[in-house]
Amino acid sequence: MIELGLKFTAAYLLGSVLGSLVVGYLRGGVDIRNVGSGNPGGTNALRTQGKMFALWVMIIDVGKGILAVTVIPSFTMLGMTLDPSVDRSLILYSVAFAAILGHVYPLWHNFKGGKGGATAAGIICMLAPQLGIVLIVIWLAIIALTGFVGLATMSAAVGAAAYVGVTSAATDSGLFAFTLATAALIVYTHRENIRRMRAGTETRMGMLRRRSH
Repeated sequence: MIELGLKFTAAYLLGSVLGSLVVGYLRGGVDIRNVGSGNPGGTNALRTQGKMFALWVMIIDVGKGILAVTVIPSFTMLGMTLDPSVDRSLILYSVAFAAILGHVYPLWHNFKGGKGGATAAGIICMLAPQLGIVLIVIWLAIIALTGFVGLATMSAAVGAAAYVGVTSAATDSGLFAFTLATAALIVYTHRENIRRMRAGTETRMGMLRRRSH
């Protein structure tokens, strides 16, 4: 269990590195938490800083999720050997969720982070490429139909959990638990988007593009 705790913590700390703040620092100290919606995620980066800034933010936030699940589970930390009493899938999915949790509640930034969509997408595409395709299709379809990025992200997360539940919950309970927990977290982080959609004040993707020019 020591291995599980250490690797969960390592993934959480990696997830706590926010792409928007890294790019902002390299761009002369831009802090997007002080502009737009104040959220340090890709959508606010696009809205306030433009396409290239947002692209690099997405690369970092997606990349750290991929790095977490490809390196940390099998990494022998501080000379420790892999613990044979701990199921490898438990390590894998715990590390995956910890990286998303770190992005949402980053230790380095007073526990005020992004909404987890990009990091979750990178992890899912790496763990289950077929599921990643389903997630991307749902996301693009909702964007095309509504223009709401938040709704698309929530729909993709919930759709991914539903897809796993229907197709492979019995054979891969770890993946189902991970996608279910991730969907719940992402819906929770988008609660303000839900409120704005109900009030009719949520910004659509087309408006984001015009503002970024």
